[in-house]
Amino acid sequence: MKSDTYEDIINLEHHVSKKHPQMDIIDRAAQFAPFSALTGYDEAVKEAARRTQDKVDISESLIENLNMKIQILLCMKDEYPEVTVIYFRPDEKKSGGMYLSECGKIIKIDLYNRIIIMENKTEIPIDMIVEIDSEIFDIYNI
Repeated sequence: MKSDTYEDIINLEHHVSKKHPQMDIIDRAAQFAPFSALTGYDEAVKEAARRTQDKVDISESLIENLNMKIQILLCMKDEYPEVTVIYFRPDEKKSGGMYLSECGKIIKIDLYNRIIIMENKTEIPIDMIVEIDSEIFDIYNI
């Protein structure tokens, strides 16, 4: 009767062929990798399905309002208040982009480079801002 515990072979030395060299581990792993006849197709489908928003042109009055708010913030640069900034970020791969909202304190308003730098190091291009909101603007009725 044959034993199912493999006692007859368990202590034998592992066989290594002298005729055929061992395959590299990377090559062995590659032979078990899934095959895709259309490399990159899944990524292309996902990219095409990803939606973007169109950038809306803002009115001159809204631009004036944003400029007033930035001027008020510049006057408070020793202690910037908590703000919420809504801005448009263009997509790097296709037309359009998305509107994002960033809440927190401003650490710098760089008019030369036209960016606002938030406390979390997010850089917001001034030209992409559509709204800045803060309790401080209630004082000025803006």
